[in-house]
Amino acid sequence: MKHLLKMLDLTSGEITEILNLADQLKYEQKHGIEHKVLAGKTLGMIFEKASTRTRVSFEVGMYQLGGLPLFLSANDLQIGRGEPVQDTARVLSRYLDGIMIRTFKQSEVDALAQNGTIPVINGLTDFAHPCQVLADLMTIREYKGSLEGLKLCFIGDGNNMMNSLIVGGLKMKMEVAVACPQDYRPSPIVRDFAAVHPAFSMTTDPMEAAKGADVVITDVWASMGEEDEIEKRRKAFQGYQVNDEVLAQAKPDAMVLHCLPAHRGEEITAEVFEKHAKEIFDEAENRLHAQKAVLVKLLGNQS
Repeated sequence: MKHLLKMLDLTSGEITEILNLADQLKYEQKHGIEHKVLAGKTLGMIFEKASTRTRVSFEVGMYQLGGLPLFLSANDLQIGRGEPVQDTARVLSRYLDGIMIRTFKQSEVDALAQNGTIPVINGLTDFAHPCQVLADLMTIREYKGSLEGLKLCFIGDGNNMMNSLIVGGLKMKMEVAVACPQDYRPSPIVRDFAAVHPAFSMTTDPMEAAKGADVVITDVWASMGEEDEIEKRRKAFQGYQVNDEVLAQAKPDAMVLHCLPAHRGEEITAEVFEKHAKEIFDEAENRLHAQKAVLVKLLGNQS
């Protein structure tokens, strides 16, 4: 494991190793046990998209691991003024021990990894959100004890979250059911991956997808960068809301997760959100622990 670019790149064993390490680091942090395993290491954090959870969790995570987080706004880099990402990768590799980038195109993350000499972590692209899904899997395992055999249901946009949950869930031997409008299906690359897995199903009916689910997950109807499509998307996603009627199809003890920010009254009702707030904010906290595990795996063994 040299980088974390997308869930498709990870093996089931690597996902398990990250989750186990995340559990250990969370235990140590909760019990005041220091783990400064990245002392002297610097992580550059490139943000072309704004963020609450990604910036704070990576910054705090590097501090807790003894390393230095360096915030790099795209407006402050030459990459924001047209420098090829290949050149940025080669320059930053001379200064840093790792790069986390939150941006629009998956190709930018891939180019950084191909042209640099240090680990690259995908903090979010339009195609993938592996850090969030590792935190989701960690949270589900905390609540349910294991992942294998559980049914994961995602209702909403076939975006980076749906792409990554399909791959992550199937690699961890979960049953994965997704419901989305016909015009908002997940990436063809992910559909090809899922096509060979009998445990995968895709429908336009949220009630069908939620039947017997152990965990129901959703995301906003219009993500960052899609603001000009808000009204169009509100019409397209009517009926794709996680509410009491949909949850009645799931198991009585089903969890509800949301990567946040949540738009109450759109993709999830206020009542369902508050009823499952503990799970959702445990999920948000686990971004910190899951990403620390990724940082240790990628940066911890460098000379």
